[in-house]
Amino acid sequence: MLFDIRTIIGALLGSYGVILVITSLLQDSATQDVKTGGVDVNLWAGLGMFGFAVVFIGWALLRPVQVPETTTMTMEEFTPDP
Repeated sequence: MLFDIRTIIGALLGSYGVILVITSLLQDSATQDVKTGGVDVNLWAGLGMFGFAVVFIGWALLRPVQVPETTTMTMEEFTPDP
C-alpha cells in the first residue's frame, strides 16, 4: 500500500492543499484581492486539493491493490521453446 501511486498522489495533494490553506490564512488579503478580483485563490485551490487528496486516499483504502500469488515452477514443468 505504501508504494501505491494513489497514496503518493493523495499525500502530495494533501500536503500542497494544507500549505495553500495556511498561506491563505496568513497572507495580506488586501493585496491579493486586487490581483484576483476578490477571490481567495489560495484558499479555494487548497481546499480543492485537499478534497482530491481525501478522494485518492479513500480510493486506495477502499480498493487496495491485489497482488497475485506467485507460484514456483520446477525444472520438470519448465519447457523452453525450441
